[in-house]
Amino acid sequence: MENRSVGVIAIIVKERKSAANEVNAVLTEYGSVVLGRMGLPYKDRNLNIITLIVDASTDHIGALTGKLGRIEGVTVKSTLAKI
Repeated sequence: MENRSVGVIAIIVKERKSAANEVNAVLTEYGSVVLGRMGLPYKDRNLNIITLIVDASTDHIGALTGKLGRIEGVTVKSTLAKI
């Protein structure tokens, strides 16, 4: 059995128009590890904030956050708990 972690990933999208399609494509690719997703527009600061609850190996989570972090205008942070 692979080592799996449960975690939270926070995604801040600065330029929704230019990054939304790419962010959603990555999230669709990794959809099988996402337990929950919440998105909030922060119109006053022209930001969009997405939080994910994930359950996957640390390598898989790292690949997900790495792909998201390479998208221009996107900031990603994660915290994981080994179980």
